[in-house]
Amino acid sequence: MNIQEFHNANFEEKCNQILEYSEILFAGLLDELGYLLAGGFKPHVIPPISVEKHQIICSEIASRVSKRKKFDADLGHVKYSASRRENVVIMSFPISDHAVMVLAEPHINIDRFAFKILSILGRQWGENDD
Repeated sequence: MNIQEFHNANFEEKCNQILEYSEILFAGLLDELGYLLAGGFKPHVIPPISVEKHQIICSEIASRVSKRKKFDADLGHVKYSASRRENVVIMSFPISDHAVMVLAEPHINIDRFAFKILSILGRQWGENDD
């Protein structure tokens, strides 16, 4: 197993841990282009959008994660971003050139879940993988 396969296998475990929360619908590791490397939808969950639209969201998340890095020197590293929509909460957690994307039920407490997810991911404030 090469280092990339190990990295993805480790994140497969982390995504599965995130999916154990009943409110979580999707947890996946995305590469810098938004392609899914590990994780996915919880079994028996019907995705709220088509596969094509889901891929577009993944690509947009990856692009936003990359664009936010230009402010890291001045504002510090992004730990997570979230948007609350009527039907779903979308959260992203930057990790080096990758991102973990999470879709959750719309009623969750975003901050509480973000800190739970950060704990699973092993991310610490001020930590940088670069």
